[in-house]
Amino acid sequence: MSQIETNGASLQDINGTQRLPARLSLTQVETYRREGYLIVPEPVLPDDAFARLCRTFESILADLPEDKRPEDLDVPHLVHPELFEFLFHPSVLSLVTPFLGNDVALFSSHFICKPAADGKRVPWHQDSFYWRHLLSPMEVVTVWLAIDPSDDGNGAMRVVPRTHTNGDVGYEDADLTINTFPKEISRRYLDEAEARAVTCTLLPNHASLHDAVLFHGSEANRSARRRCGYTMRFISAATKYNAEAGNYHQIYLAHGQDRAGNRYGDPNVPRPDLIEARAHRIRRGH
Repeated sequence: MSQIETNGASLQDINGTQRLPARLSLTQVETYRREGYLIVPEPVLPDDAFARLCRTFESILADLPEDKRPEDLDVPHLVHPELFEFLFHPSVLSLVTPFLGNDVALFSSHFICKPAADGKRVPWHQDSFYWRHLLSPMEVVTVWLAIDPSDDGNGAMRVVPRTHTNGDVGYEDADLTINTFPKEISRRYLDEAEARAVTCTLLPNHASLHDAVLFHGSEANRSARRRCGYTMRFISAATKYNAEAGNYHQIYLAHGQDRAGNRYGDPNVPRPDLIEARAHRIRRGH
């Protein structure tokens, strides 16, 4: 039995069969399904929990090697088990259960921190482009939780509504000197789409949700302000995870029961071996 505590409830409770309290309205659920994204304009975590998350992030950032970019703090939960307090928090999970059901697994997480003045651009992409070999079906809900204020001035995420129904599209090379990863949706798909893009403007502890197939990206941060968000990526526990990826990645049961015969990690056990294995892979994106 895990000893991780989450807002007074043990992980044993969170992995039980009870349903999480409803958090989103029917209108919000319908908006997400129609548009492929949703802005949650209210605090997600309780104030004390959000303060702990911010302190944890600042500690991780302070220990970042000089040769590593802050935009690339991918899968930090693999070596910082204290992050599961927030990843498995009922206030977070209640945002995704309306779409994934009561049985939910954590697929991944990522601090995307754009430093002031030279924060890199995130090219237009679909998360599904990088995960097609890992998940079946491709149904992922990402909670993008703002650590800092996020707006047009400091490179906030932008999304193209309703592109989550587009399916797979083509990609072309992107310049890694200015972009966070080396592929971008081909221009022939973007010419019309970019004109419809909207900015996910967020206050700290507010969040946006987006579908894995939705077109999204963000501009470089040339402002005097940092822009950081914590992406928490969830799948249904009925989604089949490709276990062949187990030598460099791990999923975790967050709530309910397994429905696909997946093997889940122990959130109390750090996995620096997986971080090392990932370091030797060619970075393709998320």
